[in-house]
Amino acid sequence: MSSKKLVSPIRIVKRDVQNKWLLAALYGGGILLAFLLGAVLLSLLKVNPFEYYGDMFTIGMIGNRYFTKSLENWIIIFVPLVITSLALSMAFKMKFWNIGGKGQFIIGSIVASAIALTMKPNTSPFVLIALMTICGGLSAGIYGMITAILKVRFGTNETLLTLMFNYIALNLLFYFGETQGAWNIFLSKESVRPLLAKFPENAWMTTIKLGDFNLNVSLILALVFAAFMWFYLAKTKQGYEISVVGDSISTAKYAGMKVNKIIVRTMFLSAMFIGIAGAFNVSTSHTLTSSMAYGDEGWTGIVVVWLAKLNPFAVVIISILLSWLRYGCVVAASSYTTVNSYFADMLQGIILFIVLAVDFFIKYKVVFTKRENAVKEKN
Repeated sequence: MSSKKLVSPIRIVKRDVQNKWLLAALYGGGILLAFLLGAVLLSLLKVNPFEYYGDMFTIGMIGNRYFTKSLENWIIIFVPLVITSLALSMAFKMKFWNIGGKGQFIIGSIVASAIALTMKPNTSPFVLIALMTICGGLSAGIYGMITAILKVRFGTNETLLTLMFNYIALNLLFYFGETQGAWNIFLSKESVRPLLAKFPENAWMTTIKLGDFNLNVSLILALVFAAFMWFYLAKTKQGYEISVVGDSISTAKYAGMKVNKIIVRTMFLSAMFIGIAGAFNVSTSHTLTSSMAYGDEGWTGIVVVWLAKLNPFAVVIISILLSWLRYGCVVAASSYTTVNSYFADMLQGIILFIVLAVDFFIKYKVVFTKRENAVKEKN
């Protein structure tokens, strides 16, 4: 008696480990292809790709007597992105899919703004900014920790739950930004229409004067945080526990680790650091702003973490590149009426999909089975 077993004519087979330099070349080629596709799109819009990319890559510094302002504006984009990305990498390493970075960023921003607008005007800037950072971070940490508690207690899906929490934070931001009343500390008392208040000067992020360049202290703190994150994940017991839980919850339990405690603690820290990024952002911007609802630190942070493969130093490099790309597109768009700043989002999306494809074909190969061997007989 015989039976026929159908074999698929197309199979996906895992490749052997590739040379690191070859991998770098393939990823680089993928990114170059993305920019070539972007050049084609720019040409269709009757924009010279060389001129556009020239303005984008130099962020308007060439031939600009105020070029230091371009660097200062780029830092404003880079700092919240790199801190958020590093914080997300902590949760992702544990395979806790924290998609709520935007909401945690907003909650930290709201609480930090409340501190800035309610403290006495003669409060020391150091004390006030420290309070804004601590309270913004703790509030966001608690906000994110709720999703972890619900997961370990009731088995809820963290991807869906953290995503839903984004909308709670968004609506809180809109409510405080649009609802007038004596109780609303976030609105300017001098304006007859809803207008978010500007912070007193002692709540402004400290800058260090270096000639014409004002070095934002948050940049230094972000780089210190990157070093801390590497040390925490690679050299501490807590970092090791995160890795084990991410690899196998069963193994972690067998080793005697308190898995639920690790999940809650790690999610609290991840959300807390994102809240700190929000506090730094409003302190640098000198106000809470409704445009924060349309920011993409949380979403772009996910892209950064995936491209960086959870490596803290790679997170910093990719955050530099993507924030440079974003600000460069804003600068370049000011010279071309047919291209707006959202070209950066499209270019970033093209890069992501091409790198995804490259990553797939690096790890796997597609094997086509010959037709005559597609059907096998099994006795």
